[in-house]
Amino acid sequence: MIDELDLALVDALRVDPRAPWSRLAGPLGVDPATLSRRWAKLEADGDAWVTCYPSADRIGRGLTALVEVECSSGRVAEVAHALSGHPQIASIEVVTGSADLLLTVGAADPAALAGHLLEQLCAVPGIGRTRTSLVERTVREGSRWSGGALDAEQRRAIAEPPGELRSPRGGRQIEEDLALMQALGGDGRMPYAELAERTGLPATTVRRRLAELRDSGRLVLRCDASPRVTGNPLAVLLWLEVPPARLEEAAGWLAGLPQARMCAVTVGRANLALYLMVRRLPELRRLEEELARRFDRLRVRDRLVTLRTVKLVGRLLTPDGRAHGYVPIDPWPAGPPAE
Repeated sequence: MIDELDLALVDALRVDPRAPWSRLAGPLGVDPATLSRRWAKLEADGDAWVTCYPSADRIGRGLTALVEVECSSGRVAEVAHALSGHPQIASIEVVTGSADLLLTVGAADPAALAGHLLEQLCAVPGIGRTRTSLVERTVREGSRWSGGALDAEQRRAIAEPPGELRSPRGGRQIEEDLALMQALGGDGRMPYAELAERTGLPATTVRRRLAELRDSGRLVLRCDASPRVTGNPLAVLLWLEVPPARLEEAAGWLAGLPQARMCAVTVGRANLALYLMVRRLPELRRLEEELARRFDRLRVRDRLVTLRTVKLVGRLLTPDGRAHGYVPIDPWPAGPPAE
């Protein structure tokens, strides 16, 4: 049974997904052994996990697309299952609105994205129409969302002290770190010794590279949890059209909302995508009313409410939202593009 300590533990790992149990013990008021045991139970039950993925914004290469998919009648679950094994597709959600599925897709470049959409995705039986929007830049990243189980003092005590900003040595290309990222995708808290064994790198090199990647923002670590832990919040993607002169102001304000899990400047369906986590639909309505008051010319183009998440940042989920597998995210499944 999930209790307050489990909620606090998950939120603590949202602050720092690789924080040692000894650092969490004081702020959470329990001993490290208890935290280790609780996390092992949550992870084994599929109720919480730590994953990892590259940041297209920070590596300066690749792109992210939000793809809406319309399916033939009665074939939504079949299509979602068929797409779940694609390494380019990080997340798959069954949604309401003008589409049946919402996909988050990574690719090396526009040509690679077009190849995946035209040659692989559209070849899946049951897919009708697709609509693709490109993420120009991410204003608020999904890993920063919090369930609100910790107070500000606890969060400050858990946060790792800021270090010197480090970039990968010698202009190392991101492809050289894909094996490390994919190992961490399967288990973001994997010990350094096991990471070394998985990647074939010395443990000291693994430790240094991971620190460099985290400090530079090229690698994102993220703690996620099942609805049993999060309390079944409603996930809603709003497609927003904002006058260009107020785009920066609106994006900054929206990214600061406690309900905002992700906010991105986009090209395609609208110029802003806002992913919210709300408790009830009236909360969404109140947020939209506040938006209308602050930005009188802002328009909501569509609302996609998530009914079920099939895949979340590479993690395969059961119908009740528990993790049961992992498909490594790979924007270059056929090998990296030639320079």
